[in-house]
Amino acid sequence: MTQLVAYLLLFLGVSVFFVFIHLMLGKMIRPSRPDADKLTIYECGEPTIGSAWIQFDLRYYVVALLFVIFDVEVAFFFPWAVVFGQANALAKEDLSADKPTPQVEMARRELLGGVTTPQSDTEKVSTKQAASRFVVIALCDILVFFGVLLVGFAYLWKRGDLSWVRSTAMERAIASSPYDDTAVAEEPEGELVAAGEKH
Repeated sequence: MTQLVAYLLLFLGVSVFFVFIHLMLGKMIRPSRPDADKLTIYECGEPTIGSAWIQFDLRYYVVALLFVIFDVEVAFFFPWAVVFGQANALAKEDLSADKPTPQVEMARRELLGGVTTPQSDTEKVSTKQAASRFVVIALCDILVFFGVLLVGFAYLWKRGDLSWVRSTAMERAIASSPYDDTAVAEEPEGELVAAGEKH
């Protein structure tokens, strides 16, 4: 057994022990006095009607999952925007200024590893050119990323996964299908249909 596996097992055992001890101590120490007021419904304030074991509509899960997917993907824009803003400030640095602006100092500190002291003119120009190239590459990268998100969103929109009335319309279409059992039961009496003949 490697040292890493031993450490993992040790931490797992200690964490399970601490959780178990705290739960058991809480059960032994805290008072247990249930009464009618404590056992009333408190989350939504309405008494439940019927069983809680009902099947939720699948559309709820689909929309919730799509929200989580797109929400996480959009969260990637924030760190990109911070780095892009710093690189943009470094690319737009005024070389004729004696003292750089606070944004440029912060960009140098974050992007160049703590270089905040004034550099020679050639180093300033090369840093500014590298930052300009980085800005263009970062902008192209985020445009491709956003384009992929838009293609996925358009695909889901076209498929109808974002429409709440999709299944209702499909159920109506299926209900009016000529192959449905209810359609056969609703045929007028006295009309005979030969086997294999379409009606």
